[in-house]
This record gives sequence, C-alpha cells and structure tokens, in this order.
Amino acid sequence: MLEKKPQGAFPQTIKSFAADIAFDTWNTVQYFRHFFNIHFGDASPISEKSAHPPVILVQGFLGTRSVLDPLERFMRGRGRQVFLIDLGLVNIRDIRESADTLLFEVDRIIDEYSKTHGFTKFDIVAHSMGGLIALYYIKKLGGSRVIRKLVSLGTPYRGTWTAALGAALFGLVSKGVWQMLPGSAFLKELHLNVGFERTQVYSISAKADTICPPRSCFLKGAVNRILPLGHASLVMDRRVFETIVAFLDGDRIESKVVDFGHFRK
Repeated sequence: MLEKKPQGAFPQTIKSFAADIAFDTWNTVQYFRHFFNIHFGDASPISEKSAHPPVILVQGFLGTRSVLDPLERFMRGRGRQVFLIDLGLVNIRDIRESADTLLFEVDRIIDEYSKTHGFTKFDIVAHSMGGLIALYYIKKLGGSRVIRKLVSLGTPYRGTWTAALGAALFGLVSKGVWQMLPGSAFLKELHLNVGFERTQVYSISAKADTICPPRSCFLKGAVNRILPLGHASLVMDRRVFETIVAFLDGDRIESKVVDFGHFRK
C-alpha cells in the first residue's frame, strides 16, 4: 500500500523554497558572481608563518574554487594559511576520486612545507559535497592522522533528494551526484564505522536550505548546529565565518547546539 502524503506537503515545500530564496537572494547573487570569477594556476600563496594550523578549503558540487574567495580572504585576515584544493573547473567527480586528490594534496603540502613552516596538522572547511569528500578522506584514507578539525557547511551526510534533480541534469557525466542520494552505496560505506578518531567534526546547516536541509546534514558523533540562513549564505555570510573561527580556535563549542535527537528515531 502506498504511503499517503501528508496534506499540505507540496504547499509546504513551495513555502520552504520561497523562504530559502528570501534568506539567500543577495548571497546567491554574490555566490554566482564569484562562481564565474574563475581562478587559473596557484590560488594558494604561502605567506609568513602562522600560529594556527593551515586551513584547507574544499568546494561543493558544481562549485568552483572561486566561490570560496570570501571565506579565504576572511581566514587569511585572521592569520591563517589557506589552501584551496583543485577539484577541476567545477566539482562533479566521483567523491572517492576527489578524496584521493585531497589525500595527495595534503601529503604534497606536508612534504613541501613541513620543514620551513612546520605543517603537520590541518583544519578543513568544506561546503556541501565537499564535506563528504573530506569525511571520506578522514575516515577511509587515513586523514584523521593529520586533520585536527573539520567544519562542514550544508553537507548532506544523510543524503539529499535534491540530488535526484542533479542526476537528471548531470547524471551521465557525474558519479558524485548519484552518491549523494539517500541510501546510496557510497553513503552506506561512509557511515559503516562511526568514529572520526582524532578529528573533531562540526556540521553547520542552514534553516532555510532546501538543497541540503538540516535533517540531511546531521552527522552522528559530530557537533551539529543550525543557522538561520540558506545554502549559498554558508559560504558568503560573515557570521558563518565568525562561527567557523570560533570553533577552530576553541576547545569546546560555547554557543547553543541544536538537539537532533528526534532525527535518530
């Protein structure tokens, strides 16, 4: 017997989408302005030594490195060394392959700068699908040995049905979009073992995000928090950047953490 849809479910979806647009209009414009400001060559210059671990930024699905420019500038202004990993002009690849690239790049940075700058530990800040790439690297490829903290922004750890739209548009050329569907073989593999060992994970979701809603971003064993924003705002809004730095600087999260207990049922 088919499950009956709750009355008003479709209007509620439209209402949620409208709220997302309302929250995110300006930041969505800014997102696409940066999206088309394509970087070529090295986008991660090395400056003087820093007292903080370097920060690695990882873009999301269909994202270019350029959408992370505001966050990169903010982190550099706070005295961080920042590296942007090259996942292609736009990020549509197999998540496992992207995690392999992340592994290679982290090892390369260690080989190149560990003696001159003392790089042995890193923090990662990843947007959307980028968080899945980072978590796979940490859990499956030994990344926990060098990654101190991971901050994910709107990452669909539990999968998102929005990926079905992406599969209809890009499914013939993108394996990554299929891997983000709820119940995918990739997500089952990713969550086979819960622990992150030595890595602290902070999952930030956006209340008005209809692409990766808060329910999809819950990660067991991580600190989970909802901010009153939309998906694009997570990489454009200074308040998010301040929240990220507070987590990277502190030993504990002092701000209120949303109770996701009902998601475990």
